[in-house]
Amino acid sequence: MTNSMSTPLDSDQIKLALNGLKMWTYKDDKLLMDIKLKNFSEALSFLVKVGIEAERLNHHPEIHNIYNRVTLKLTTHDAANRVTQKDIVLARAIENLLS
Repeated sequence: MTNSMSTPLDSDQIKLALNGLKMWTYKDDKLLMDIKLKNFSEALSFLVKVGIEAERLNHHPEIHNIYNRVTLKLTTHDAANRVTQKDIVLARAIENLLS
């Protein structure tokens, strides 16, 4: 039995969700955020906050960090690495960290 949060979203559902997510794009079956922060310390601080949110939601992003640039990719492993509602919820929580 599949959890409804782990059911892959179709392209229309993803497009609708992206309307409310200003900092995310959809590419290669993943939600993608690529941001440039002021410096490494700011990037690292942001990533600590992302980690806390990810742990709270029990859903963890793929993280890449080079100096002040942070790239996050969201997909759901138990949904064949496709985007689910879990990814949308985490994307919103991460975006809220920057507002």
